[in-house]
Amino acid sequence: MNENAFHFPELGCYGLAGHAPSPRDLVDEVRLAERLGIGSVFLSERFNVKDAAVLAGAAGAASERIGIATAATNHNTRHPLVTATFATTMHRLTGGRYALGLGRGFDLLFDVMGVPRVTGAQMEDAIGIYRSLWHGEAVVGHEGPAGSYPYLSQDASFDEDIPVLMMAIGRRSLELAGRVADGVVLHTFLSDETLARSVATIRRAAEEAGRDPASVRVWAVLATVEESVPEEARLRKLVGRLATYLQGYGEVLVRANGWDLDALERFRTDDLVQGYPGAFDAIGTVEQLTHLRDEVLPAEWLTAAASGTAEQCAARIQDQLDAGADSVILHGATPTELAPVLDAWRAVRPDITLPRNPGWMS
Repeated sequence: MNENAFHFPELGCYGLAGHAPSPRDLVDEVRLAERLGIGSVFLSERFNVKDAAVLAGAAGAASERIGIATAATNHNTRHPLVTATFATTMHRLTGGRYALGLGRGFDLLFDVMGVPRVTGAQMEDAIGIYRSLWHGEAVVGHEGPAGSYPYLSQDASFDEDIPVLMMAIGRRSLELAGRVADGVVLHTFLSDETLARSVATIRRAAEEAGRDPASVRVWAVLATVEESVPEEARLRKLVGRLATYLQGYGEVLVRANGWDLDALERFRTDDLVQGYPGAFDAIGTVEQLTHLRDEVLPAEWLTAAASGTAEQCAARIQDQLDAGADSVILHGATPTELAPVLDAWRAVRPDITLPRNPGWMS
């Protein structure tokens, strides 16, 4: 296939999806994603071999056209001047293809790390600091939720337009994103109804803040597992991934979707789940994941994904756009696994024009 023949700026994938032991694999993944026409690659961060800044630099060096975003790092794990420098470096390295993505992270993890928990006020304050620095302003005598900083400066000649993405799931985080972010990345396993409601919340908050609601780019995140993926991998990517979310912050996801909290309690009190020694998407066996699918998790919870034939997965992409999303991250799948879905999507894709940078709408 001619690598320049097709481009899908409305679609993204994650680099090193899930638990990846070798960060070098990202180089080949990004090159293949670019050849396939995937519009953007998103890079999550884990405190092992998935440092966001290192991965972003590798993705930028390995590519020429694909958009690159962190989705997400946290503002509280780096000094604001370090994060601002990371973003400006990526911005210039990629010729403007980079978007800085920030998220709330996990309170319990920050507690054991000895790092302050993240609040919405801190994120908004930090974003303001970054934007001042990117536009050549010195930050002097700053006292705010993000910290106290006597003097911060990058370069007075800077005038860099770098978009900020925010990860959001609950109402308050959606409203904050609508007020201050250039783009929003929603959560995996949102029902279509929840997706539509989330988009409406973001747009309304943007309008109330005096912004153009249509200027905020909203990314749906769709767990995508096409039928050619082997059974064990399918179970890990769907059942295992959902179960892992439920292990970590199940009530947030269940409440966002309006799902049955009693079903969540049955999951938590299941003999397998209680005291489980790790994440289900990392170490769950076929037997264990089958048990969760058939006997523990409500079937409707797993339908908030794309599975089955490539054509069925492509139809689910359209569902996300119909619900109001501007773009869709095909989550949990490698570029190789996504190739059949892209072929099917090409056959039904509407005319969509978006910039390469995943944080901008125009």
